[in-house]
Amino acid sequence: MTKNQTILFLLFRKLGQTWQLFPAFLFLGFFFVYPVVLLLSLSFLNSNGEITLEHYGRLATTPLYFKVLVITLKTAGWTTLLAVVGGYPVAYLLASVRPSTRNSLLIWVLMPFWTSFLVRTFAWIVLLGRNGAVNDLLQVLGIIDRPLKIIYNFTGVLIGMTHALMPLAVLTMLSVMLNINANLPKAASTLGARGGQVFWRIFFPLSLPGVAAGGLLVFITSIGFFITPALLGGMRDTMIVQVIIFQIHEVLNWKFAGAVSMLLLLTVLLIFYFYDRLLGLSTLSGEAQQSSAKSNRLTMLGSQIGMRLITYIAWFCEKTAEFYEWFFPLRPDSPQRKFSQKVLWVTGLFIISFLALPTFFIIPVSFTEEGFLSWPPKGFSLQWYEQIFSSLHWFEAIGRSFLVASCSSLLGMFIGVPAAFFLIRKSIPGKTLIFAFLISPMILPHIIIAVAIFFLFANLSLVGTTFGLVLGHTVLAIPFVVVTVMAVIKNYNEHFDQAAWTLGATRLKTLIHITFPLIRPGLIAAFMFAFIISLDELTIALFITGGEVTTLPKQMWDDAIMRVSPLLAAVASLLLVFMSGFILLSEFLRRRGVQVK
Repeated sequence: MTKNQTILFLLFRKLGQTWQLFPAFLFLGFFFVYPVVLLLSLSFLNSNGEITLEHYGRLATTPLYFKVLVITLKTAGWTTLLAVVGGYPVAYLLASVRPSTRNSLLIWVLMPFWTSFLVRTFAWIVLLGRNGAVNDLLQVLGIIDRPLKIIYNFTGVLIGMTHALMPLAVLTMLSVMLNINANLPKAASTLGARGGQVFWRIFFPLSLPGVAAGGLLVFITSIGFFITPALLGGMRDTMIVQVIIFQIHEVLNWKFAGAVSMLLLLTVLLIFYFYDRLLGLSTLSGEAQQSSAKSNRLTMLGSQIGMRLITYIAWFCEKTAEFYEWFFPLRPDSPQRKFSQKVLWVTGLFIISFLALPTFFIIPVSFTEEGFLSWPPKGFSLQWYEQIFSSLHWFEAIGRSFLVASCSSLLGMFIGVPAAFFLIRKSIPGKTLIFAFLISPMILPHIIIAVAIFFLFANLSLVGTTFGLVLGHTVLAIPFVVVTVMAVIKNYNEHFDQAAWTLGATRLKTLIHITFPLIRPGLIAAFMFAFIISLDELTIALFITGGEVTTLPKQMWDDAIMRVSPLLAAVASLLLVFMSGFILLSEFLRRRGVQVK
């Protein structure tokens, strides 16, 4: 064997060891990277197909588009701040209770996450309207004399977006908090540190990677929002995504839409660049950034500012505690020691109520006799449910949504599970970049992905087909499968596999009979997340359906644009009942799997 043949042999051998990544790289490469590059390249062409910068010149000379970008960033910033500040006490509460209590509370925390975006938005329309529940309650209590305008403006957008994205922040922060060594705060307490000092000097700094990662994910997701601003906001709350949709649907200007998409993409990449320089992309998977000699000045400066701020807060907590104890001395058996825990529970349950309760207001409205959404509902009627069950159009939309969600979830599992195993069990250079590539569809604004896939599918005759919807939804499902399965495999004891190998089992038999049964709850959770993401996906459906086929979210969106009627409340209620049953069944199977282990 010659030297070149030896090199080729070793190269192919190395590539063979990375076979788990092949399905993900091939699928995302063709259905994600290629169409996005194709779309963005259009922004450099004129009507004659010649290379030009005229579209970017139009962006630079028209203040309107940068004004919309500023509005988008402002909305995303406020949403991120409210989601992180409100979500931190909930995540801290979940991290400090027993696992059984945590699982029960998580069901309520995640309710906005597994309830349709449109359902949530309709719920806030009922609650925040001029004759809504919030205004009625405030008037009954005598706080206000006339209804407040808290919808179709910036306030309504913030409430709706914070409600929708806070669970994402809670989950991200919780994953980091659960990995904090519980003995560290205890050790600080035995050395004389007060509760405030223990929290601000020990626990909070260790939880900062989760805070930063949760904030980044919420911010990036907020930038790509358009459903909530379109239904709860006004003309002054237009987001950059709505500009892209207008350029394609109304003006049919693909090239300028590509230029606006490029502006949005560069904004996201710039945010990720500063995030990576400060904390590192590894924190997105729930890992703390490891200190290194290569730490840059920006990282060191950010750490110094953050630690100095934490030190001042800890000092303030210490002095406040000393002042309080001077008036009210604490005894070892004093119930005052439990005061902070009670405050945490009250705060946490209040925020959990904010997340869970609004959805249930949509159910009574679905039985109203009136022809519009209002609170309280007038009379009792089943007319809206009768219209749904007598409409073939709605049945086709529901059936197609469930078919697409099931197929895309299974395909996402087939592609994402092997990649997750590789990232956890293999140690190769560039693993962080591979992880960033696999989760990029989750953090890239969905409007760019949807428009890009539509442009590709138009050339492949896949627009208006169920198969095209499955492929598009799978692109969005893969990152959630990878992240969920990685979190499960991280805590898996590989000694079970090694014991099976020593007893003569092959790697395939070990995987089927040992590994998969033991991580079955995590696999169920991954499938559940992928299914819910697909079932609720509207952005891709707006383009890929092509007006020939429709999905449930697309049908609900079309009806909402025409007229927000109780018919939508009835559909939302049916969807809520189904998703609640689906989640409870998944939780039952997960707990049963844990008991079997």
